[in-house]
Amino acid sequence: MYTGGNLPPWNRASHPITTPSVRYSGTVFRMRADRLVSLVLLLRQRGRMTAETLAGELEVSTRTVLRDIEALSAAGVPVYAERGRHGGFALLPGFRTELTGLNHDEALALITAGSGRGEQAFGLGSALASAMRKVVNALPESAQSTVGDAAGRFLVEPETDLLSRRHTAEAVPEAVMHEVRRAVLAGRRLRLHYAAAGAAPEWRTVDPLGLVTVRDRAYLLATRSGADRTYRLSRCLAAEALPEPAERPDRVDLDRIWQERCARFLADGHLTVQVSVDPKRRDDLLQSAVAVRAEAPGPDGRVRLEVTYQDAEHAEWALWQLGDDAEALAPQSLRAALHARAAALADRYR
Repeated sequence: MYTGGNLPPWNRASHPITTPSVRYSGTVFRMRADRLVSLVLLLRQRGRMTAETLAGELEVSTRTVLRDIEALSAAGVPVYAERGRHGGFALLPGFRTELTGLNHDEALALITAGSGRGEQAFGLGSALASAMRKVVNALPESAQSTVGDAAGRFLVEPETDLLSRRHTAEAVPEAVMHEVRRAVLAGRRLRLHYAAAGAAPEWRTVDPLGLVTVRDRAYLLATRSGADRTYRLSRCLAAEALPEPAERPDRVDLDRIWQERCARFLADGHLTVQVSVDPKRRDDLLQSAVAVRAEAPGPDGRVRLEVTYQDAEHAEWALWQLGDDAEALAPQSLRAALHARAAALADRYR
């Protein structure tokens, strides 16, 4: 028994799922597209299901499920009901759907997630890649090319890390992220109110290349007056996508660009230090270091690390804050500087 009326012939191979507006008992109900899509996908995957089971899966009332079934029927989706002890709702065989209920940002999120390094976890890389292809294939043709190109502007968890350590997630204002993302995807110039480390905030106009997220930090890769620039988004106080187009190539290899910038960053005059630290103060040490090159347990129960600092003055200041919980093992010049500072302090309080 089919639940709706005035439907197209059943020999049609496909009917798109849309967000229906239906008049039911004199009241207009506009149903949520995501719930309607979920309902149809449940019926496709599991076959016949009762209203009570559907209500439990969708976390709504049975009455809401019945109304959703009525709305789908009125929209042309061939849902039929079977009476009896083993009855329920089902779709006519051969029915296909297009995921028109999946909006642009939802599709972009799925494709971006599939492009990250996390796809190799648990040996599911090929399965996830296959799933992403199915998602793209299910999108309307008008959306396939735009979503695919947009996903190419995001690089999720690359192998090379600018800071080489994990941090708690940094907060980025929603308005800032929205404008930055809009400029990146639309290929527009971007105006940033940016506070660089140790400097007063200032406005600057950049040409965005793409976004990178690493260890819970988000970065904007861009150029400014033709020179490479990397901006940490948590330091952006405001952002504005400008109407003029950005000066950038049509295609970018974000992974390659990120690796090149990481290499330049780490080689740009930084001081490498070997440190032995009490495990309880490890995180304090990492907060002051620019990057971590290596880490291993020490023979005395302490942690041995190889870290980089901006220069010798930065390293001396950072290790001095930790007192005798940290010991600089190398270079010798840093040990001598810390010894001189400690001797001067001891002499002062002799």
